[in-house]
Formats: sequence, C-alpha cells, structure tokens
Amino acid sequence: MNPEVAVQQRHWSAPMRREWLLAVSIATSVIFLFFGESLFGLLVNPIWLAVIFVWLFSVVLGSALAVVRHADHLAERLGEPYGTLILTLAITSIEVMAITAVMRHGENNPTLVRDTLFAVVMIILNGMVGLCLLIGGWRRHEQHHNLQGANAYLGVIVPLATLSMIMPNFTHPTNGLPYSTVQQAVLVFISVGLYSVFLILQTGRHRGFFIEDTGEVSVEHVRTREGPLWLPVILLVAYMTLVVFLVEQLAAPIDFVIETIRAPAALGGVVMAILVATPEAIGAVRASVANHLQRSVNIFLGSVLSTIGLTVPAMLIVSHLIGHPVVLGLERTETVMLVLTLALSTITFASGYTHLMQGAVHLVLFVAYFLLIFEV
Repeated sequence: MNPEVAVQQRHWSAPMRREWLLAVSIATSVIFLFFGESLFGLLVNPIWLAVIFVWLFSVVLGSALAVVRHADHLAERLGEPYGTLILTLAITSIEVMAITAVMRHGENNPTLVRDTLFAVVMIILNGMVGLCLLIGGWRRHEQHHNLQGANAYLGVIVPLATLSMIMPNFTHPTNGLPYSTVQQAVLVFISVGLYSVFLILQTGRHRGFFIEDTGEVSVEHVRTREGPLWLPVILLVAYMTLVVFLVEQLAAPIDFVIETIRAPAALGGVVMAILVATPEAIGAVRASVANHLQRSVNIFLGSVLSTIGLTVPAMLIVSHLIGHPVVLGLERTETVMLVLTLALSTITFASGYTHLMQGAVHLVLFVAYFLLIFEV
C-alpha cells in the first residue's frame, strides 16, 4: 500500500474509533424509532422501567458529554471569544432541547422549567461547589481564586435568580399566576442584556478577572489537535440531533414515574439538571484536584449564569410557541433554600480563599435539598 494512503487512512480511522458512542446513539435511536411503542408498553414492569430508563439516560448523558467535548475542540481551534460562546451555547442548547422535549411529551407539568432551573442551581452551587472545595481542601489547606471574577459572576447571578424564581411569587401573591406576557418580555430582555454585558466583560476589557494569578488563562486551550475544522462541527451537530430525539424518548419513563407511580414532580427537573450539570461537574472536579480552583469557579458559576441568563429566556419563548405556560415562582421551602444558597455562595467566595469547611457546608445544603424533594 502507498505510504501516503496508509497515513491518510490512519488519520481518518483514529477519530472514528473514538466516536464509537455515535454508533451506539444511532443504534439506540433506530431501535426506539421503530420499536418505541412496544418498549414503552413494558414500563408497567418495574424491571423493564429501570432498564429502559438507565439505557436511555446513559446514552443521552454520553451524547451530551460528546457534545461538550466537540464544542471544547472547536473552542480550542477558534479561540476567544468564540470558544466561550460555542461552549455556552452548546450546553444551553442541550438544556433547552431536553426541557422542551419533556414539556411536549407531558402536558401536566408547568413547573418543569422552574424545577430544572432550581435543580441546576442546587446541584452546582451546593453539590458541585461542595465537592470541589471538599476535595481541594482535603488535599491542600487552602485554595485560591480570583476574587474579582467570582464577584462578577455572583453580581449577575443573584439578581437574575431573584427575578426569575422569587419575584414571580410577589407579582400575583393571591392566585399564584405566572408572569404576564409583558413581565416575561421584560425578564427576557433583562436576562439576555445582563448576560451579554457579562460576556463582553469576560472576553474583553476585564478578561483578567477570570484568570489565575500566574497569568495563565484558567481554561487552557492548547492547540495540539489538527485536522479539518468541519469534522468536529459535523460531529457536534450529529450528537446534538441524537440528544434531541433520545431525550424525547427519555421523557416517557420520566412521565410514567411522575404520573403513574406518583413520584415528586420535581424529580423530572432533577433528571434534566443531572444531564446538564454532569459534563461540567467532571471538568470542575478535575480542575480542583489539580489545584486550578479558578478554572472550577469559571465552570460552575459560569454554568449557573448561563442557565439563568439564557435558558430561562429561551424557555419562556418556547413556552409561547408550543402553547405550554410555565410557572417560575418557587414554593416557600425552595425559596428559603435558594436564598440560603445564594447567601452562602457569596460568603464562600468573598475572601478569595476556600477551605474544607466551606465545602462541607455546601454539601450539607445539597443533602437537605435532595431530602426535601421527597417531602410529603
């Protein structure tokens, strides 16, 4: 064989071998496309319910991880600010598509957006932050981050979270109605506007707020990958397309558990939040273990900000398009948990240094949130 042909074949075969999950996702999609009704008819059997849920959840989660991986590849190739935009839009798109698919499948869960949003905030600001700080504090006495960057994140997260999840309860305190159309339009404008200003700050004049004191950018983009740029673009689109279809299939067992077994309605939001937060949680924990706390701060606070600043406006628009109204205001217990979490996060990142005790407190709040989901 011609040596040049052999090299070219190896050049193309190596990436395709790494994309074995794409074949699994396609095969799963084909199976549920043609045999979905028969498989969903088996949900009354607890064993089959568990098998189908774990099967779909695992493939969707793997595909979501692949989306983030290819988005990160494009970010490395294109640099800033395009890298930040691609990563943020990819993760936000997964969340919007997942929630929309479940909303279209079940018509009796107007709180799904609220539950997912609240679950993302609790999982990231308590579970993810707590785990990172606990592991980092266990390995080292203290870890350092850029105080100005954390303050910039929280300075936008706190008002947006308040306007999105607390204020709706005070606009119609007697009948619990959601935001009016005008109020939703104002919330969309405020959310997108503040997020856009923050993005300009992060990628422009105050980029130094989000890097470590060593002067190295906290998210390292080493341009070592070669090959055509269109390949990761095609793979990114392919995985996202599969995520859209498979999440719609995953909605069936989720709705079955909520509607038939009478599980807490918030459980659907937790499942969606886990799908969104897991890819970022892996990166944040790895960064904390490697003593790059600033990178972890950028990941988890950036994720919460993009969820509130982009997902909420997108879901409000989608709810009007598909005719499914959404309720954003939290219940009383959840409101207390949100206020406590935001206050604790502000205290945790107020000094620029973190330690083991702070991680333990955040994890305790996460456990409390999880237990309150099953409150009768």
